[in-house]
Amino acid sequence: MAAAGLGVKAAPFTYAAHALAAAAAALVLVWCVHFRGGLALEAQNKNLIFNVHPVLMLIGYIILGSEAIMIYKVFPKLNHDTAKLTHLILHAIATVLGAFGIYCAFKFHNDSGIANLYSLHSWLGIGTISLYGIQVTLPKTPAARLIIPQELCSPVPVLAGESADRLTMLLSSQWVFGFVTFFFPSAALSVRRSALPWHALFGLFVYVLALATAELGFLEKLTFLETGGLDKYGAEAFLVNFTALVVVLFGASVVIAAVTPAHVEAPQGYESIPVN
Repeated sequence: MAAAGLGVKAAPFTYAAHALAAAAAALVLVWCVHFRGGLALEAQNKNLIFNVHPVLMLIGYIILGSEAIMIYKVFPKLNHDTAKLTHLILHAIATVLGAFGIYCAFKFHNDSGIANLYSLHSWLGIGTISLYGIQVTLPKTPAARLIIPQELCSPVPVLAGESADRLTMLLSSQWVFGFVTFFFPSAALSVRRSALPWHALFGLFVYVLALATAELGFLEKLTFLETGGLDKYGAEAFLVNFTALVVVLFGASVVIAAVTPAHVEAPQGYESIPVN
């Protein structure tokens, strides 16, 4: 899925992505800590519990998940097995932080007497989580193993799921499947080679869907705040909108980095998976 004919390599886009990631992380922290009052797991002010959600979903899931996507382009000369292990670890950390961020959103809703899963933001979240869950629910046939991608490129910043425990189990199942298929004990070479294009394509689709869900989350929260009296042209409103724009640019940089070759002279397309 390399960007044939563009004549560019991934490196400049990885640099841009890292700069935008730092900016997005700083902005969401300023918003949640300075404007929204801070972060807490237990508090009389339940809004402090909710504040953990956007911080973990952006920094924990989207940014760390993006690092997992770009690891092969950031360090193109890194040993294949080392890069694969790093990719696996980054996705594992992102999954844990993301699952906890979703738990905080549910906790805020439940403690505040607010209904769950009533908005487009949460519906898209359900769709994204369902895409994670396809491999768990499909029959374990050879065909299913070939067409269903694994955990690559799949950060999910959503408010979705019937329970935090079930969601954690679901996300962990995808990580375990990717571990078993591509790391240890590893599927047959023919299966890995056939699955790799779907793995990357489907992963990027889920990544873009996750970014769209995050954008809806910013819009939804800002709309609630403005309905509650927040100045539509005030500093906080501009900060939230600007953060959302930075996330869009960040996501675009990650996707372009993922589809462009590490070196312009590199063969366009998928490389064969090493036998060893």
